[in-house]
Amino acid sequence: MSDLLLTPLNALHLELGARMVPFAGYSMPVQYPAGLMAEHHHTRNAAGLFDVSHMGQLRLVGPDAAAAFETLVPVDVIDLPVGKQRYGLLLNEDGGIIDDLMFFKREADIFVIVNGACKVGDIAHIQAQIGQRCEVIPMPEMALLALQGPKAVDALSRLAPSVEKLVFMTGGSFEVAGIPCFLTRSGYTGEDGFEISVHQDQAEALARALLAQPEVQPIGLGARNSLRLEAGLCLYGNDLDTSTTPIEAGLNWALQKVRRAGGAREGGFPGASKILAQIAGNPGATAKKRVGLVALERIPVREHTALQDTAGNAIGEVTSGLLGPTVDKPIAMAYVAPEFAAIGTRIHAIVRGKIVPMEVVTMPFTPNRYFRG
Repeated sequence: MSDLLLTPLNALHLELGARMVPFAGYSMPVQYPAGLMAEHHHTRNAAGLFDVSHMGQLRLVGPDAAAAFETLVPVDVIDLPVGKQRYGLLLNEDGGIIDDLMFFKREADIFVIVNGACKVGDIAHIQAQIGQRCEVIPMPEMALLALQGPKAVDALSRLAPSVEKLVFMTGGSFEVAGIPCFLTRSGYTGEDGFEISVHQDQAEALARALLAQPEVQPIGLGARNSLRLEAGLCLYGNDLDTSTTPIEAGLNWALQKVRRAGGAREGGFPGASKILAQIAGNPGATAKKRVGLVALERIPVREHTALQDTAGNAIGEVTSGLLGPTVDKPIAMAYVAPEFAAIGTRIHAIVRGKIVPMEVVTMPFTPNRYFRG
């Protein structure tokens, strides 16, 4: 792994006994000695600390930044109030998803977080598309930590008094254990929690201060994946890609009314005509739909598993799947032909030549517990 990039917490991961794996060009902890199951349950019941410093952070600066950014994403950027965060999607001209991201409206800029495996391409794309209208400023000097779980607020509020006043998808600048940070009340587990942007030179000190709290344990990529899947959250490269539109991915909720047909700023984003036709339900506009699946036998169904109807016809493929530690059953996300997307539909997964019956279910698989006040 000598050619892999290291996060500012690499030495701490090794000190804690993490098993390191290549991920998004970085050496990252997949699990610690407690193991994936223990880490998953600890996050659901207390608080887990994740190193997500491989993610890309950037700033969009200038009076035209919001309007410019809105030309790249199908969401409402202009009307987002200062102090609020929103989920967004970078699209190509066919409406396919280049990446999904989070952005936060601050007084002086728009703060954007993109996926680690996509960040080089994302930043280049944003720069090429809107770099003449606003400054696009990458922030490679910043690390990113995520503190997730029902007791995350207890641990963090000891180090940053008043952080408990934040609600889901809000944030601000705080000193955490005396260290300047920008944090949001958000995350990728379905639990209450926080994402904390901190200068790389102070990331290890911050991580040690958080790990010193009795509720907090270090958590690796393995549990991060099982937690997000139970929460019904997509992983870019598995459940989202450039051949999939937001509507096919079931992300209709992410497109505000102002950008839809009849809205004040209808369309105006890449692939708008196709996506608006899919929202309208035009016949043949949508080729596939993302669904949640539960196996009716205790057999995990992994990504790339072929799916068939009960007559043996190919209808789709699993994109993420595992035995959910909290729900204690095999769960999966998949894309299927639209006529097989209704809740309660029975389909077959083909696992090593064996038919595993599955049923389409609602997501999330376990209730999300975001703090909304």
